[in-house]
Amino acid sequence: MKFDNLESIQSLAIVGATGLVGQECLDILTEQKIRIPNLKLLASEASAGEGIDVGGEEILVEALREDSFDGIEVAFFSVPTDVTRRYVPAALSAGAIVIDDSSVYRMHQEVPLIIPEVNGATLRDFNGSLISNPNCSTIPVALALKPLLDTFGIERVVVSTYQSVSGAGKAAYEELSTQAIALLSGGSAEAKAFPHRIAFNCLPQIGSLTENGNTEEEEKVGRELRKILQAPDLRVSTTAVRVPTFCAHGATVNVEFRDDFKDIEEVRELLNNAPGVKILDNPAHHIYPTNVEAIGSDPAFVGRLRRDGSVRAGVNFWVIADNLRKGAALNVLQCLQTLYTYRRMS
Repeated sequence: MKFDNLESIQSLAIVGATGLVGQECLDILTEQKIRIPNLKLLASEASAGEGIDVGGEEILVEALREDSFDGIEVAFFSVPTDVTRRYVPAALSAGAIVIDDSSVYRMHQEVPLIIPEVNGATLRDFNGSLISNPNCSTIPVALALKPLLDTFGIERVVVSTYQSVSGAGKAAYEELSTQAIALLSGGSAEAKAFPHRIAFNCLPQIGSLTENGNTEEEEKVGRELRKILQAPDLRVSTTAVRVPTFCAHGATVNVEFRDDFKDIEEVRELLNNAPGVKILDNPAHHIYPTNVEAIGSDPAFVGRLRRDGSVRAGVNFWVIADNLRKGAALNVLQCLQTLYTYRRMS
């Protein structure tokens, strides 16, 4: 995707610039050769003064403060929720357009929750200053569900996620590496970022438990899908699992349709033509998407597509996407591109 309208942005603050998502955002700006005249990199006091190479230019990280947003046109936040709550109001008060990657504002009625390929048109008449980026597991699932919902209607969705450690931040990413090296060297592995060892292990709980026994991570998927797809009655059941991979979140998805379909090729064609989705599906020849294909790629990849014979009209499939890229940084930049496109047209 070309980000030609981003060239008009005069100042951009990346809050959480030293984190995995912040770094991915800077990588995409470099790949696309987008030069922002005033690019401000903000992080904690501990990272202040660190130099980051952005397109051959070293930019020093500044400590995040309430007055960091004076003169800033756009601010992208990818930081813990407590930091979001404290500093997003400061950015908005300074007049910045804010795109937030946390869960803090996602379910606020007045805040659009945007995947440009799915509901980007929501920004056509949007005159506000705060946009929320969905959960990195919700995005690939929503991309695949959108054409199916529009064509067949959906009665129920069952999602099981396989989420990489990068979704839990840099410390978790490094812990998987450290533990794997220690165990392969005959040593022991100490768990710090997770409640149990993550190397060569799967953890069937992500986030805190809610009253009904689900985790907050699992609840997010259903809430966000209903808002993004404008399907308030959509029934969604989710199980979220942390797996010992470094990057890319996958999900098995079972969808029960309202209307039946002729054959699986009809479904395959819909998904193959859906924006932001790419089909890799020939399991007889071991062709299906894995983390390897997803990492560093823009689309959500779909494979293992097949009819679910246990219901009248249903399908099963596997979907996977780079959680740092399409699940966060890329989606944010696409939101900005979409917003600026509509505002230039008005």
